[in-house]
Amino acid sequence: MLRPRVTPSQLLHQHRSLDGDTLGVLCWNAQKLTQDVRFQHSLAALTERYATSLLLLQEARLAPVGDSWLDGWSWAVSPNMQTRTQLFGVLTAGRCAFDDVQPLLSQSRELRFATHKSLMLTRHPLPGYGSLLVVNMHAINFVHAGLFLNEMEQLRTELLRHSGPLIVAGDFNVWSRQRRLYLRQFCRATGLRQAVMENAHHVKSYLRQPLDFIFYRDLFLRSAEAIDMPGVSDHNPIYARFFL
Repeated sequence: MLRPRVTPSQLLHQHRSLDGDTLGVLCWNAQKLTQDVRFQHSLAALTERYATSLLLLQEARLAPVGDSWLDGWSWAVSPNMQTRTQLFGVLTAGRCAFDDVQPLLSQSRELRFATHKSLMLTRHPLPGYGSLLVVNMHAINFVHAGLFLNEMEQLRTELLRHSGPLIVAGDFNVWSRQRRLYLRQFCRATGLRQAVMENAHHVKSYLRQPLDFIFYRDLFLRSAEAIDMPGVSDHNPIYARFFL
């Protein structure tokens, strides 16, 4: 695997702010299955059933120019691995304008695979005022807790620069006591609240600890749900709907 040299995107809806009075966010660790037909059909059914303004995928896999299942979406990817024909990383998609796209790589490498982890910061204009900052993250794993804390500290600095609505979602890999404790401290420091899921037992867990979360600030939560999708990915999707 090669360190990524490209950060592809396709922004089709630059004329359109997040419209309507609600915002639907679908978050899913795709386990590198985004080119699998079954996954694509499952995702299409989900976005039809759950009104999705923003789609946040971790462990996405796609060609450097994108894939047909992304037709109709504006999207940007922050890859952490690249081969001659494939990219792997986090992908943020929506049918709305992207004011800013900021792909980031972890400074540390995971010990097992010697790869970085990626995250994506995007900003989206809101109707009439301001912007929404969205963080799509796949937190570093297979390193000691101190390196995890260092990566979260860098993200905290980015978030504290933003004034206004904020969503931070993804796979946080908080399977240890130290990681869970620091995530709570991180949320307090940045003013984030957790979207508590209905059917929370469907959230992917390790050592009986949930790994996937949606956090938010300066938004009103309408509903949140973990969706049982057996046999697709090793994670289930999570969904939250907010009032703008």
